[in-house]
Amino acid sequence: MNNKSFVFKTIESSLEKGKITWESPSNIALVKYWGKKENQIPANPSISFTLSNCKTTTTLHYTKLEVPSKEYQFSVFLEGEQKDDFKPKINTFFKRIEQYVPFIKEYAYKIETSNSFPHSSGIASSASGMSALALCIMSMEKELNPNLTQEEFIKKASFLARLGSGSACRSLEGDLVCWGAHKEITGSSDLFGVKYPFEVHSNFKNYQDTILLVDKGEKQVSSTVGHNLMHNHPYADNRFNQAHDNLSKLIHVFKSGDLKAFIEIVESEALTLHAMMMTSLPYFILMKPNTLEIINKIWAFRQQTGLHLCFTLDAGANVHLLYPEVEKEEVLAFINSELVGYCQNEHYICDTVGFGAQLIKD
Repeated sequence: MNNKSFVFKTIESSLEKGKITWESPSNIALVKYWGKKENQIPANPSISFTLSNCKTTTTLHYTKLEVPSKEYQFSVFLEGEQKDDFKPKINTFFKRIEQYVPFIKEYAYKIETSNSFPHSSGIASSASGMSALALCIMSMEKELNPNLTQEEFIKKASFLARLGSGSACRSLEGDLVCWGAHKEITGSSDLFGVKYPFEVHSNFKNYQDTILLVDKGEKQVSSTVGHNLMHNHPYADNRFNQAHDNLSKLIHVFKSGDLKAFIEIVESEALTLHAMMMTSLPYFILMKPNTLEIINKIWAFRQQTGLHLCFTLDAGANVHLLYPEVEKEEVLAFINSELVGYCQNEHYICDTVGFGAQLIKD
């Protein structure tokens, strides 16, 4: 498939006024995508767990204009409060997707959005937010073209979501989603995310993700700036090859249920992501002292108990603690006795692997 495959071609019916609500989750990458080419194309493939509890709910109200507008007509509200500072990002998103959904200039929109997690928690909401908005727009297209199949709907929604936020294309389905062309992953593409197509051992079913909120502040470095630092990075090519290799290794790991190998790959990926930021120009250290304290506590606890908890990190200080459901009781006791003191206001969020976005009907 190529970009032209996603161009809206025909209108089968009219659409005047209405609203659509989608709920879409965040996701946590196991093999990280860091670095991108033009048009939101990833420099390396990635794979993520779709989450369940950390999600965005977006309602798109639309009203057809008498005459199509030269500019995008929309307002944005977060938790009922108007958020004009969100408008530039959404305006950029609309510019990127207009050639694929040209009807967007024929309507005025009110976008109402809310997160199940505090906006100031330090959890990235771009993946859940942009995927929810892309799904709302695709529901409009489905009304205009009822012949659109479910497979076409999901692929194009993922394609559009990617143009808003790269990782958003991994939030539509679950429980494991790949994004980026990889020679061993059937159907994988740089243009959209695909459900992981191979066997997954029961060890990875209902996997747990407890997010330890070390720093709830704004990102030190925007994702766009961070990805751009991979251009001319001295270690970029080796990093991209490493991501391909780690994804190949995970195919065997997911089939065999090898938790030790899973831990090695996931923690290495997390530390490599931060190593790339620390060795770029300009360079950044996004971990905080408490991030390192938590990591060392995890390593010591794992050695003492033989349990299979491990960590991963996004481009920030917070720690995602991953572990099998059967070890939940012991790990939560460890969090509450040993780790909670390193969290800002002792705040953490318990989540689990989920199965993607849902249309919310009135």
